[in-house]
Amino acid sequence: MLLCVLLLMTAAGFAQESRQDVSLSLMGVTQPQVFGNAVQQTPTSTLGGLASYRYMLTPSSALEVNYSFAQYSEKYYTTAITGRFYTRQQEISAAYVRYFNFKNFNPFLEAGIGGIIFTPINDFRTTFLDAKQTTDIGAIYGGGIAYEISPSFDVRVEYRGLVVKSPYFNVGTFKTNTYTNISVPVLGIAYHF
Repeated sequence: MLLCVLLLMTAAGFAQESRQDVSLSLMGVTQPQVFGNAVQQTPTSTLGGLASYRYMLTPSSALEVNYSFAQYSEKYYTTAITGRFYTRQQEISAAYVRYFNFKNFNPFLEAGIGGIIFTPINDFRTTFLDAKQTTDIGAIYGGGIAYEISPSFDVRVEYRGLVVKSPYFNVGTFKTNTYTNISVPVLGIAYHF
């Protein structure tokens, strides 16, 4: 009898829809020029990586946690001084994801909050070697579409926006006191389990 119950429980477990997925993605990072406090900040665009984990609460909603990584250069201009920082950007965030299911196409919207860490890399591309790491809380928003290529895999294309205070690396001369919108287009693949 116990063996029959175990077999039925196993069969029921396999019949359940997958409720979790992990994804690895290639992302672009683009920021606008920022002007404030008589300072002009000009970042370069770059590529980076994004890892995500989603847990499905219902067939149309999920919770997501993310980690992203990218490196790029930023230049700061004032009337008196110019500075350059080679920057490592990391994001640790959580978001609510809402799905709209249409057969193999699954459009989605997401919104959340996260910590964005800007770390200056002390090498020849950084002109202020006493610069410090800047960490801020920011808002995450976005949307995209997931195309299911099999029950276990899908391909995702999405746009993510990160709204965060512009970094200044504890160099008071370069503090803009403004917010920036970091645009992050993403292409990746997800595994459902």
